[in-house]
Amino acid sequence: MRQRIAIVQRDIAWCDAKANCQAIEAMLEGIDADVVVLAEMFQTGFVVRPDAVADSGETLEWMLQLSRRKSAAVVGSVAASVDGTYRNRMYFVMPDGRVEYYDKRHLFSVGGEADSYTAGTERKVVCWRGVRYLLEVCYDLRFPVWSRQRGDYDVAIYSALWPKPRREVWRTLLRARAIENQAYVVGVNRIGAEPSGLEYVGDSAIIDARGVAMVDMASAEGVEVVEIDIEALNTFRKRFNVGVDADDFVLNK
Repeated sequence: MRQRIAIVQRDIAWCDAKANCQAIEAMLEGIDADVVVLAEMFQTGFVVRPDAVADSGETLEWMLQLSRRKSAAVVGSVAASVDGTYRNRMYFVMPDGRVEYYDKRHLFSVGGEADSYTAGTERKVVCWRGVRYLLEVCYDLRFPVWSRQRGDYDVAIYSALWPKPRREVWRTLLRARAIENQAYVVGVNRIGAEPSGLEYVGDSAIIDARGVAMVDMASAEGVEVVEIDIEALNTFRKRFNVGVDADDFVLNK
């Protein structure tokens, strides 16, 4: 079984959802994929005070329309207003109208995210066209227990806004999560800068289960498409079954 995954790396217009969605649509013209992955808070940039810009359903509706037009799942996180709270919510939207979501578990306290957002508590795996996707957002990458392989996923997706000063951490941990979990890892980050001057240099990538980059976008703006092979992944897991020696554990939420 094979699937084509498209990763979209771009600058983000600060707090301008309409402009960002229009730009993404233009970038995806002519792109054929099973899954399209966008960055964290792709509609606004990383907002720690989301009161004025939090999405109440408009961006989700746009994702649904895009998914139908592209006949592909569309994945990315938004600053969402949910029942009186704010969530950094990753949507996994499918062409038939199905919507799955994951609320970011590890909020970036150092940057003030935990002051405005409510953390999620549930790990989420979505099966799409026979491939199992684990949904993760940015800072989750630093906490390996949360993404620990339980034999329940083939691909881990990390939508992120990971700044330039911690570039090597991002690059290193994407590969570590792929190797230790024997899974494909998809990491999508942004480029450009926030009004504060904080810079982002991208490094969006798709990593195979051996830790080898199938594509590494460095700081280029654009869309890259990679075909993953689940049969090859399963063969590798069987031949080199490190999971049999893994430690048992219980995760306290």
